[in-house]
Amino acid sequence: MLVVVSDTHAREESKLQGRTAAAVREAELVIHAGDFYHEPVLDAFRSAAASLRAVYGNNDDAAIRDRVPEVRTVEYAGVRFAVTHRHRSGDTGLVMLGRGRDADAVICGHSHRPRFDDSGGLPILNPGSHAQPRGNRPAHAELTPVGDERGSALDGKLVTPDGKVFEEFRIEGGGAE
Repeated sequence: MLVVVSDTHAREESKLQGRTAAAVREAELVIHAGDFYHEPVLDAFRSAAASLRAVYGNNDDAAIRDRVPEVRTVEYAGVRFAVTHRHRSGDTGLVMLGRGRDADAVICGHSHRPRFDDSGGLPILNPGSHAQPRGNRPAHAELTPVGDERGSALDGKLVTPDGKVFEEFRIEGGGAE
């Protein structure tokens, strides 16, 4: 399972609770889409996750920026993701970033609003914030590999820390040319 989190905004700990904490511990891979805030939070995620791929966000301190990139490409179960915290050109810029990295989907953070949108030519996944939702639902994303006649795919869901699934989606792999 792949777990995606973002926008922790903490000083010393991961602020992982409930299903979010369990999912991070169980995951083969965890992607954090930026805004840990301070370096001990990055270290807490590295301790909790079997494997962590992260990018820095606009509120991350210099120590985090020295350790993780602003943008990265991550592949999981045959699905390729462009990962960034935000793009100044909004969804259009995110789609362009994803296409430039031959990605099947884009993962971003910043807004604290969990959402999956596949209406713009390339799917965009924002897991929201598990720790500081700012008026939105606290959330993370869980993605599980599935196989079908078309090749690789991930079944995804947006989940609250108390375990409620409030959106389900699928991301197809191998679509980038």
